[in-house]
This record gives sequence, C-alpha cells and structure tokens, in this order.
Amino acid sequence: MADLRTSFAGLELKNPLIVSSSGLTNSAAKNKKWEEAGAAAVVLKSVFEEQILLHAGQMENYGHTEGDDYMVQYVRNHQLNETISLIRDTKEQCSIPVIASINCHSDSEWGEYAALFEQAGADALEINILSLRTARDYQAGSFQQMHVNVLKQVIKDIKIPVVVKLGSNLTAPVAMADRLSAHGAAGIVLFNRFYQPDIDIEKLEYTSGNVFSSPADLYNGLRWTAILSSKLPNFPVALSGGVHDGDAMVKALLAGASAVQVCSAIYQQGPDVITKMLDRVAAWQESKGFASLAAYRGRMNASAVGGEELFERTQFMRYYSSKAE
Repeated sequence: MADLRTSFAGLELKNPLIVSSSGLTNSAAKNKKWEEAGAAAVVLKSVFEEQILLHAGQMENYGHTEGDDYMVQYVRNHQLNETISLIRDTKEQCSIPVIASINCHSDSEWGEYAALFEQAGADALEINILSLRTARDYQAGSFQQMHVNVLKQVIKDIKIPVVVKLGSNLTAPVAMADRLSAHGAAGIVLFNRFYQPDIDIEKLEYTSGNVFSSPADLYNGLRWTAILSSKLPNFPVALSGGVHDGDAMVKALLAGASAVQVCSAIYQQGPDVITKMLDRVAAWQESKGFASLAAYRGRMNASAVGGEELFERTQFMRYYSSKAE
C-alpha cells in the first residue's frame, strides 16, 4: 500500500485529498460519505457574509439603524448556530479533520465566530476573501491589507490553524502569501473561484455561467503553486481548481502542493471519483519507485526546474517559436 500521508497547515492527513467547501459538505451524512470514499479532510460549507447581509436586507426593514443592526445580528446568529451544529455533527460521525469556513467580504468582527467554531470542535479554519475592486479611487494595497486585517481578527482568540484561500485576482500572490505567513496563517489555498456570469441574449438577463471548474483551471494553480512552494518552502500550499483526476493530483504534488481541494469532480462523478483519484496517485507513486509522497512533493517546483522564468513569457515564446518553424 503506497504511503500517501502528508501534512497541511499543521493537520496530519492520511492522503492529500480534501473535499472543498460547497453544498457537498453541508451535512454530516455527506461528509461521512466522502470519508468512506477516502477523503482525508473536509472543509465545511461556508458562512457567507454577503448572504447574511442579503437575507437581513430582505427581512423587515425598520428604517432605524438599531433595528437594522438587530436583523443582521439575528441572521448571523442563525447561520452561526447552523454551522456550529454542522461542526459538532460531522465530528461525531467522522474521524478525519474538519475545517470550518468563513467567506468574508469585509474585515468585520469574525474573531467571535472563529472562537465558537473552535469550541464546537473544528480542527482548523479556512477564511475566504473574495471580492472585486472596481472603485475608480481604489487605493493600491488596500485589498491586500484587508486580508491581513481579517486574519488578525480571526486568529487573536483561537489556537487552531487558520488557512487563507485566495482569489486569483491578486497581482502578487507571493508577496501576499509572505505577509499572511508573517501574520500567523498556517497555510494557503490557491485559488478560489469567482461567480461566473453569462448573458441570456433572448431574455436580456444575466444568468449563471458554468458553476463547475474544468481541467483547464489547473494550469494557473500549478504555476503559482510551483512558484510559491519555491519562494516560501515552509508555508504549505493546497491547490484548488481543476483537480479532476489522479493525474492532476500528481501534478499538483510535483509542483509543491501539500494537499489538493476537490469539488467539481465529485459533483460530476460522485464519491467514487475520490477512490479512483487516490488509486491513481498510489499506482503512479509505486510505478516511479517513490517510497512516500514526501519523496517527490515539490520535485518540479520553480527552484527544482531552474527558476520562475519557466512559468513566465519565455515559455510562451518558446512554444510559439517552435510552432512557427
């Protein structure tokens, strides 16, 4: 039996496959199913700040600041209690690490939530900071600073590891990761996915684009995983997006990922895909003669292949120059 053990953000995992936060992880029964299929950890369905504010706004508006604040707090507490119950139920039914999740739109007071999730039994916490900056008077660096502010709010009263899941719209992921590491983050996940809009040209309405990732989404994550694991070798990286089969998992590990997050492939293929992916990684590992996952993790990160220039425009130029011949 191949040794697929790994560690990510202080969590000891039996293998690198983590089921990412989604409707897949919104019940203990589902989470037990993923564990039985072989998943090493689950990230629970997120508490969404934007959803809290939206629901509160749809309820009765008192036209008074105190009343409006009360409604927001009411909705927050309701979602908070649902998440606490989910953590407790999943911990009762599963033996794998359980990671709570918060999806932040601003640097609100999330420290209290984090402490309650820890008390409920969460083994770690993932924070997602995903928003577009569209203001004409946007101050450069303020979005990056918000990541640090949220992290500081969250970690001040808890001892469990905190992981930050970044959006792909950052201009300097290495610098951002370095700042997060310096402020206490235990690891990073690359990358979160934006809502994808589409347009119905008959109804003249915006609709949802494809909600699932595709295998092609893997490539950007591979690039930055290879670079980050080289620049910050002691800061664990998990790759998320485009991991649809065992080969993609192997590629992520070779690039330097300590773990991967999987979602769309499970939606599309069911729990059996988890087993198939792990079997493929184990078979590949044995075929190459690697005694453990640690023997090849990062074997093809930027340092190992001569630097990050490989992942920049030089590779593009080489590709197209060869096609022109």
